[in-house]
Amino acid sequence: MKQTLIQNIQVWTMDEQDTRFSGWVLLEDDKIAATGEGRPPACAEVLDGEGGVLTPGLIDIHSHLGLYEDGLGFEGADGNEDTDPVTPQLRAIDGINPMDRGFQEAREAGVTTVAVSPGSANPIGGQIALLKTAGRRVDDMVLKAPLAIKFALGENPKSVYHDKDEAPVTRMATAALIREQLYKAKEYFSRKARAEDDPDQDDPDYDSKLEALLPLLWGKAEAHFHAHRADDIFTALRIAKEFGLRAVIIHGTEAHLVADLLAEEHVPVVCGPYMTDRSKPELRHLTDEAPGLLCKAGIPTAVTVDHPEIPLRLLPMALMLAVRAGMDKTDALRAVTSVPAQIVGMEDRIGSLREGMDADCVLWSGDPLDITTQVQAVFINGALEYRRTR
Repeated sequence: MKQTLIQNIQVWTMDEQDTRFSGWVLLEDDKIAATGEGRPPACAEVLDGEGGVLTPGLIDIHSHLGLYEDGLGFEGADGNEDTDPVTPQLRAIDGINPMDRGFQEAREAGVTTVAVSPGSANPIGGQIALLKTAGRRVDDMVLKAPLAIKFALGENPKSVYHDKDEAPVTRMATAALIREQLYKAKEYFSRKARAEDDPDQDDPDYDSKLEALLPLLWGKAEAHFHAHRADDIFTALRIAKEFGLRAVIIHGTEAHLVADLLAEEHVPVVCGPYMTDRSKPELRHLTDEAPGLLCKAGIPTAVTVDHPEIPLRLLPMALMLAVRAGMDKTDALRAVTSVPAQIVGMEDRIGSLREGMDADCVLWSGDPLDITTQVQAVFINGALEYRRTR
């Protein structure tokens, strides 16, 4: 059994009560064994936090980390298989390089968990994986795979396939392709079920695309919809309702313009990146105010930097900009801890500091939302993965 005591710290649990206290946290193997105030327990390995702040590890549930490798062009670009608009059978874990420098930089910024997604060239892009950011073999880093199926609406699929002179070149065709594949998956599942119940019925021929969509239809995986414009967001919700999918809106650049309507739908939004330019028409309403406005409307809101669009090492900076634009500080920190954990159904393991949770935590020299604050140490699964030495 390996134990580490982190003492002389301000503990920010980021739980529902936003509990904060001066005290200590005891890590035991890969879990948080105890937290407390006052006299800490005896422990052979002690880290003195020197009055710093301890938070849960940061979480970004939309990235392409390791699929688009740092400093490489085509050789390291494995996020978009843009030779077929419908590719749910593709698995992000088969393209991720955990040796990419982006993982190290993410850890050094306090990011301990990421969802890695195929890109948005295809209406159906593939299977998203939820990973810890420490490891040399992706299989050892997986928290959940598949976490979700990636869908994309709006300009990206239109632009990619317009250049190829094939469908989809309209929003109608993008939605139609998604519906067609989901209807086929429902029928495929029905035929499999009938064959299981009736020995006289033949099993359908194996179809990797339809097999990949079954966890989505069973409610065991989410549907992550890349959607910027408000009309695309509502197309995503329309499709989700038709097939009983658990929808998450990714980017949601215009979500703040229809926040009252989205609040009625109880749909979460992964907001960002807003630290970028308006590189295409559907980004014309891009604003740092968006995450704060969504939170105020009662919408579960997470923040993303969409690595490598904005490197993951700048995730804390994205929170600072949102706070400057009016977001509550606690809401901002929750948007990269407890809220994304809840969105992906992992709130019993990540996103807060309490007994029994995964031992993923970040020691900061001060307020995490102060530009001068430094990450002093990062623990992932109880192991010290980064220690500042300068």
